[in-house]
Formats: sequence, structure tokens, C-alpha cells
Amino acid sequence: MVENYMRQSPLAPLGLNARAAGFAADAEFGITLAERQVPGQIGLRLDASNKTLLELAEKALGLPLAITANTANSKANKTCLWLGPDEWLVIAPRPLIDKLQTALQDHHAAVFDVSDSRIVISLSGSNARDVLKKGCGLDLHPRVFGPGQCASSTLSMAHVLIHQTATDSYNLFVHRSFAQYLWAWLEDAGGEYGVGISVD
Repeated sequence: MVENYMRQSPLAPLGLNARAAGFAADAEFGITLAERQVPGQIGLRLDASNKTLLELAEKALGLPLAITANTANSKANKTCLWLGPDEWLVIAPRPLIDKLQTALQDHHAAVFDVSDSRIVISLSGSNARDVLKKGCGLDLHPRVFGPGQCASSTLSMAHVLIHQTATDSYNLFVHRSFAQYLWAWLEDAGGEYGVGISVD
């Protein structure tokens, strides 16, 4: 694990703070981009059909696991994203990893810290869905994909986990090595609508 004093976003060279400060407070944009800070990312694997395991995990998390495909559950500063029938990404403070590992240590389950593998780019605005549709093969129509849903896909050439958090807001989880590429692509794809940058 990287020491806190050495941790730097892969987007740091883009000078997002300075760029965000250059926008007028009342400016309107079709999309707004921001790097979203999350407390920690925990990988979790277990057999969800095992009620004992499920209850142990949920008690340790203080949050129900999302057991319906492509859905997410949130409570306070914790979010559980469904990745597969036996796999989740949990967004929660890092100390929760120890609590979860202790709760599941005598069972067939895996808990691992993936906090440094991905960053989260927030994409919001009235044209956010239009931008995603330019580079993603998922059916993102509101009838089939709305707030509280998530799915893994590719956006342009980057592998992403897309989590729709509100009607016009998405969190895009992308591996650090693709972060600058994806940010540049989003700015380019959103250019026709007007792109704002904010600081989380």
C-alpha cells in the first residue's frame, strides 16, 4: 500500500484545481467533470447464496450487499457495487477492511484492498448520458439504466465501471493507467455541449 504522503492522483499533472478556479461561478455547462475522492475501495468475494456468509458480511459492513445484477446500495459514506454473482466493490473507509476480514476469516471468502487501483471521475450535467453514448456500447436509456445501477464496460478504449448516482450524474471507476486518457476523451467528447471542471 502506498504511504499517504506519496499518494498522488494520476490526474495531478492536468492542473484541475487551477482550471476549475478559472470558471465563473454562474457558468452553465452541458457536462461537468471532477475527480471524486472516495474513502477506500474494497474488493469482496463470497457465495451470496450462503445466508450465513451474507449476514456476516452485511453486519460488518453495516450495509446490505447488492445482490441484484448491476445494482448498487448506498448508506452514509458507504456504497456496495455489484460486479458479479459473487463479487462486489465496496466504497468505504479503509478501516472497514480489517473489520470485514475478521468477520469472514473462518469462511470461504476474500477481502482485499483495491483503493490504489482505480480513480473515480464524476461526470454530471444534462448531456452526461449523451457523452457516455459516444463511446460506450451499453444501453444507457433511462428505461433500462438509471440511478442506483452500475455496470462494467468500455468507454472509448478504457475499461470502466459506470455507476449512475442520480438522473444526470455518473461515477466512472477507471484504472489509474487510463485516467488521463479517459479524462482527455471526456473533455473532447463533451466539447460540443460545453465542459466545466469542478473540484470534489
